[in-house]
Amino acid sequence: MRSYTYDIVVVGAGGAGMEAALNASKDPDLSVAVITKVFPTRSHTGAAQGGMNAALCYRDPEDTIESHIFDTIKGSDYLADQDSVEFFCNGMPDLVRELESMGVPYSRDEQGRVAQRPFGGASHPRCCYAQDKTGHVVLHALFENCLKNNVKFLDEYNLLDLAVDESGIEGLVAIDLRAGEIVMFRAKCVVLATGGFGRVYWTRTTNATNMTGDGVAAAMRVGVPIKDPEMVQFHPTGLASSGTLLSEACRGEGGYLINNQGERFMERYAPDKMELGPRDLVARSIETEIKEGRGFGEGMKSYVMLDMRHLGREKIMERLPQVRDLAIKFEGVDMITDPVPIRPSNHYSMGGIDVVNGRTCATKIPGLFAAGECSNISVHGANRLGGNSVSEVCFFGKQAGIGAAAAAKGRTLGGSQNLEETAAAWQERFDTMRAKSSGKHIYEIRDKMAEAMWNGVGIFREGPAIEEAMRVVDECIEEYKDARIDDTSKVYNNAFMNYVELGNVLTIARAVCLGALERKESRGSHSRGDYPTRDDVNFMKHSLISLEPDGSYSIDWRDVVVTSYQPQERKY
Repeated sequence: MRSYTYDIVVVGAGGAGMEAALNASKDPDLSVAVITKVFPTRSHTGAAQGGMNAALCYRDPEDTIESHIFDTIKGSDYLADQDSVEFFCNGMPDLVRELESMGVPYSRDEQGRVAQRPFGGASHPRCCYAQDKTGHVVLHALFENCLKNNVKFLDEYNLLDLAVDESGIEGLVAIDLRAGEIVMFRAKCVVLATGGFGRVYWTRTTNATNMTGDGVAAAMRVGVPIKDPEMVQFHPTGLASSGTLLSEACRGEGGYLINNQGERFMERYAPDKMELGPRDLVARSIETEIKEGRGFGEGMKSYVMLDMRHLGREKIMERLPQVRDLAIKFEGVDMITDPVPIRPSNHYSMGGIDVVNGRTCATKIPGLFAAGECSNISVHGANRLGGNSVSEVCFFGKQAGIGAAAAAKGRTLGGSQNLEETAAAWQERFDTMRAKSSGKHIYEIRDKMAEAMWNGVGIFREGPAIEEAMRVVDECIEEYKDARIDDTSKVYNNAFMNYVELGNVLTIARAVCLGALERKESRGSHSRGDYPTRDDVNFMKHSLISLEPDGSYSIDWRDVVVTSYQPQERKY
């Protein structure tokens, strides 16, 4: 069986993964490799359109880092760890300047400085952007700089599992899809940067099809808890027919949300902020309009309108060309001349791998680090502000790279017994699944899971519906044990990879249900009809859900870190 040895292996080549690899590779004595499902510049960070928050104070000299800190904590509905938020917001201005120096072509204001635009939940316009392609250009700049530092990229290598012993991480097992081989990677440190898990909702998500929580599920299987998995963000403006993302920049540039009576209905829900309220509030407002009969269409095809016509052709073409193109291609509507049908779509996972040291992105397992959407460093809490995603991905990806490099200097390669056993088990599984002809097909199980998750753990939640979703997910987990893939090929067996990914999203879906059921309050993105108010006495806490060796799940709680801001009612 093929085996590689590196000081540091990064899993995932999005903004977090490449920041980690770039910063780890600044030490010439360390060998650094990145394994990735897709070519690095195709990673999901490229879907981030709107920009990244940093209190540069160019557009608004009244802005401050303190304002960014408070907006983030308020937006989180006070579930964010305030020390982590302070570290993050204080570091963002320098990070934007660093990215600019690496070649990120930010849009410019009249003075030639990095341009900034308003974004939801922000008290000042601080979102730094490159038209509506910010994530795309960040990926390209990071990739070029990683190549300059001789980072090794292994494309179309998909994570299967981690291996640990009593001293910490041994390495990981992956499949080389191109060769159809199970491969071992020995490493002193592993950085997980595998992105979110929006595909637990499958078709009702803005996430790419490969966003299946592979790193999160692998970490859970070796004993790392998933923190706050119930905190799932639904983006207000997904295209009605496909869920494809239309950036918050549409509203940041002045777009209106319109119901079937021609009203800008956000006046009912956020009279001060209107369309620039936080995402959880705007998404619930849209769904309320639809439920109360003020939407267009019927049932699952219902929607409201995003009206951009008043912005004019010149502004749309200058600042939102990609968004316009998406609306034309996927909805058949040109926003220059017509309103665009939209409806909320699952977008972002605030929950993720429990990081126990936000300064280094370390988990409880020595040598294992996590950054980006797969991690939970508690800067987003119960609701992420628009513009804080690419910021967090790049900022904490950098910290993970620095932290992993420091740890690798003090660690020796662990043993390989568990790694070899894990690889052998996956080889047997690969051979068995290719030969198997009985059992339920994986796509039937996946669709069943997705429908249960949307109906039970979607934008609005209640105890009985969550319990029903959990029951269906448990059924799916049992059916998965005897699933089939109907593909005998060895090379590029994407059906086998879909099978692996389904196992990962099922593992996480069960945790999302348990967290949603046990958090008996409404906070941020978590809206319980049977517990409609926020309960700071009992739930100013992070949920920590662990997968036990026998396959059962357990839940624990950890207090939120409060430094300067006591919880108060969240109004916009």
